[in-house]
Amino acid sequence: MKAYKSPRRAEGAAATHAAIIQAATELFLSRGYDDVTVSDIARAAGVAPQTVYSSAGGKSAILGAIIAPAIQGSVARQSLLAVSESEDPSEIIDIVAAGTRMAHEQHWTVLYGLLHRGPAEPSAGAVLDKGMSAYLLALEKVADRLVSLTGVRSDLGPGDVVDLLWFYLGQGAWFALVGERGWEFGRAEEWLAASAKRAILA
Repeated sequence: MKAYKSPRRAEGAAATHAAIIQAATELFLSRGYDDVTVSDIARAAGVAPQTVYSSAGGKSAILGAIIAPAIQGSVARQSLLAVSESEDPSEIIDIVAAGTRMAHEQHWTVLYGLLHRGPAEPSAGAVLDKGMSAYLLALEKVADRLVSLTGVRSDLGPGDVVDLLWFYLGQGAWFALVGERGWEFGRAEEWLAASAKRAILA
């Protein structure tokens, strides 16, 4: 016999989890990740520290939950699907530029606020490395698609294409132009896509 699961209890647990994530997000943004403790998060969320651990995990797990929607969300999946269906190398780069722009624009406060300087704690660094690995894996799929269409310069291998996609369409490019130099997202998208095409395409 399956154990009975109370819908009300599940709703309460989900609400508690959401409150913890929201409180942590606000504290990380206002104080910086390294200066926030689990006790601070518990106090802001109105729960006990042990509840934070049982519901959302430690600080690094909470950080992972905060940034996951930007890195693993529907925009990334839809962009990769569109890339796999396109036969035009130039269009593929436009798709990636639009997708990375949308992901950064939708989650800008969290991404730039939390990541542009990067937390110092090693456990947080491991979470961010995992996120960047997922980002790079997606770019590897894009590079493979471009190479399969014989759309790249003859002197570039797949690894070179990944490097150039990362340089022009990775997080650092958006942080530099939009966050540090104040460009509008639309202007940054147009320039980055054009620059990536010049660097990569035959």
